[in-house]
Amino acid sequence: MEAIPFDPKVDRLEDLKKEIQMLKEENTKTKRNLMWKVRKLEKDKVFTENEKVRLEREVKSLRKEVERFRSPPLVLATITEVLDNNRLAVKSSTGPHFLINHSKFLDSELLVPGSRVALNQQTFGVVEVLPSEKDPIVNSMEVEEKPNISYETIGGLNEQIVEIKETVELPLKKPDLFKKIGIEPPKGVLLFGPPGTGKTLLAKAVAHETNATFIKVVASEFVKKYIGEGARLVRNVFELAKEKAPSIIFIDELDAVAAKRLKSSVSGDREVQRTLMQLLAELDGFESRGDIGIVAATNRPDILDPALLRPGRFDRFIEVPIPNEEGRKEIFKIHTVKMSLSQEVDIDLLVNLTDGASGSDIKSICTEAGMFAIREERSEVAVSDFMDAVNKIMNRYHDDEFKREAGVMFG
Repeated sequence: MEAIPFDPKVDRLEDLKKEIQMLKEENTKTKRNLMWKVRKLEKDKVFTENEKVRLEREVKSLRKEVERFRSPPLVLATITEVLDNNRLAVKSSTGPHFLINHSKFLDSELLVPGSRVALNQQTFGVVEVLPSEKDPIVNSMEVEEKPNISYETIGGLNEQIVEIKETVELPLKKPDLFKKIGIEPPKGVLLFGPPGTGKTLLAKAVAHETNATFIKVVASEFVKKYIGEGARLVRNVFELAKEKAPSIIFIDELDAVAAKRLKSSVSGDREVQRTLMQLLAELDGFESRGDIGIVAATNRPDILDPALLRPGRFDRFIEVPIPNEEGRKEIFKIHTVKMSLSQEVDIDLLVNLTDGASGSDIKSICTEAGMFAIREERSEVAVSDFMDAVNKIMNRYHDDEFKREAGVMFG
């Protein structure tokens, strides 16, 4: 067999081919790496540009903030009179009065006597109109734009409804009648009577009928720790009523701040008396209240200060007594109209069994009767449920043990 001769050129060619293939593979890898780096750099470029835009905005915001801090402080003032030719008379917080011009770009409807404004410290021009200063407690008080309580939902108080209509509703709805007759409408009405007889309901009902904002405040909220705080709250409540006009201010438990003033050296009593004097000043109407009605309620009229009861402050006193037999029947009908009653339920029998009960007691009886029916998973309220409810509610006032416990608790 003849041997194949060794050719070094052939082997060298094979090696070159292998090297070329390796170089191609390395070139492909390098190209991929470069493309990945290019993409990454493009993403970094986009991120950097966005970050640049964000930082530029932040720099502009900080520059504006710095300029705002560099601007001189403004002077607080209160408008005392609006004159012609865009001129205002104001009283600054530092004390002096100024006659100034205001910009035509400001809303003229907001520039009224009593409004708070900010003045430029150099030119004393009106920079802006500020909201009225009110305590956060005033803003958190019970304020209803239009209560859903109407006269039809109140039973047994027909005479009281007529009186409160004359005292509160007519001045708000038909003020021209008083001008024609030539008399001033009553400034305030005081509701007095035992607890649970419907004093708050009457105030809410008259607010509903007059489409007035109902502002309820418990008089004890005016009693504060520091000197002058209670009087400031009284002023703020009346300012809130002006903003919400037509409105009705309802002061519940008036005796908490309006008890007879005695010769007492206790600082707490003196602070309550300061609050009472501020309330007397507001009731006197040194400033026009506009479409504002004032209703107060108490179950202790015997301890009220005589200065509060004179004409010009509370001009009408309406007693809200415990309902009589006819009144109790009306109240039972109001609270049972939506209840599922069995045919055996006799309203007249319930009226006879609840002699001396207040309107809130009758409401509690109806609620308890419904709860007894729910407890036994029945779809109707039976006579036995009302009997149990009457025994439960009415025994509160006839049980000697309850009276002894109540005497210990309440003195």
